[in-house]
Amino acid sequence: MGNSVGRLLEKLSCTHKEVRIVMLGLDAAGKTSIMYKLKLGEYVRSIPTIGFNIEKVEYKSILFTLWDAGGQEQIRHLWRHYIRAAQGVIFVVDSCDHERTEQAKEELTQVMANPDVAHMQVLVLANKHDLPHAMPLLETIDKLGLRSVKQKKWHIQTCSARTGEGLHQGLDWLASTLT
Repeated sequence: MGNSVGRLLEKLSCTHKEVRIVMLGLDAAGKTSIMYKLKLGEYVRSIPTIGFNIEKVEYKSILFTLWDAGGQEQIRHLWRHYIRAAQGVIFVVDSCDHERTEQAKEELTQVMANPDVAHMQVLVLANKHDLPHAMPLLETIDKLGLRSVKQKKWHIQTCSARTGEGLHQGLDWLASTLT
């Protein structure tokens, strides 16, 4: 019994840093699937997000509150409101959507230029990297124009919402920049 009380006290005394992260990206990039893979540990096929979803994910003594904002063109103007309340940004890109890479670049450029993002870390997740036609990482960096981003702390990580590959490496980077 003493051991159980000790573990309970240890859990209660463990302080967690709480951080709000906004997840942005074009529609169908996989933002919601990534959020639920991190939260539940399993792939969840989702419907398009209208508005936003919020989930809490505990990772490495940090309690991430993830705001998954819808990516449809008609609601992207709302992103700035979510950004204001955030302490970091995860921008999700569909590595297989070659036709909309330029559009993703434009949206990412706008996010990076937002004054509220000036002191935030930006994690770019190149999702669906497990699929056969996914762009290689260096090509994704070039097509998103990330090499020219010098004034902001950013990191890009290939990942798969389906398998979970790369998600923890991305969160590792984000966690290390927030502590």
